[in-house]
Amino acid sequence: MGFGTGIAGLLRRRGGLLKVRFRRRPVQRRAFQAATVLCSLALAPSAWLWCSAGDRVGTVASVPTAPVAVVFGAGLDQGKPSPYLEHRLSAALDLYRAGKVQAILVTGDNGRDSYDEPDAMRTYLIEHGVPAVRVVGDYAGFDTWNSCTRARRVFGVERAVLVSQDFHVRRALALCEAAGIDAYAVGVPEPHDGTWLYGGLREIPGAGKAAVNAWLRPDPLFLGPREDGIPKALADAAQR
Repeated sequence: MGFGTGIAGLLRRRGGLLKVRFRRRPVQRRAFQAATVLCSLALAPSAWLWCSAGDRVGTVASVPTAPVAVVFGAGLDQGKPSPYLEHRLSAALDLYRAGKVQAILVTGDNGRDSYDEPDAMRTYLIEHGVPAVRVVGDYAGFDTWNSCTRARRVFGVERAVLVSQDFHVRRALALCEAAGIDAYAVGVPEPHDGTWLYGGLREIPGAGKAAVNAWLRPDPLFLGPREDGIPKALADAAQR
């Protein structure tokens, strides 16, 4: 094989490689663009939650007064509030003792006989000095939307301070606002451990579900008749 033939063959091979690369680049570009769009769509609901919350997330000291605190369930440990749930209940106690709220609605899962978040929450608050009449249980708060819409439609809550961990409380705010509740929130801080990371990651799909619920505003899983626990609690507070 002569020198010229070798150069020609090398150029043909390089030309073939360049053609393959040029063919691959549009494919890679489209894949990158598609991934970018998907990531943006996945994160858009989270951005909406952060923007919609505005300055309505604060501390026990900074939030305005409201008739009711709403505490969302966060799991049990051998029938007792889990550490995360206990921190929420402790913040609600601080609100009550500071005179920021007169009644506390505890909302959680009681979908089976062996699991009762609301009663565990009520027991904790009562044992820490809140009168039983001031603590009202919602036993069908299976998720945040169910808790928020039932707080408004079943218990008649119109204005409230919401209590949850800081990674979840903006979603609760958006959904309670969609349910018709004028709400502020206390974001309970937690160390950035594995549980916190797991909770934060759950908020990504949770934010998408929240956007759908805020838009469609479906009925809760169990609606039921109006309950008078919150009016009774507020009437008791007015007599003191």
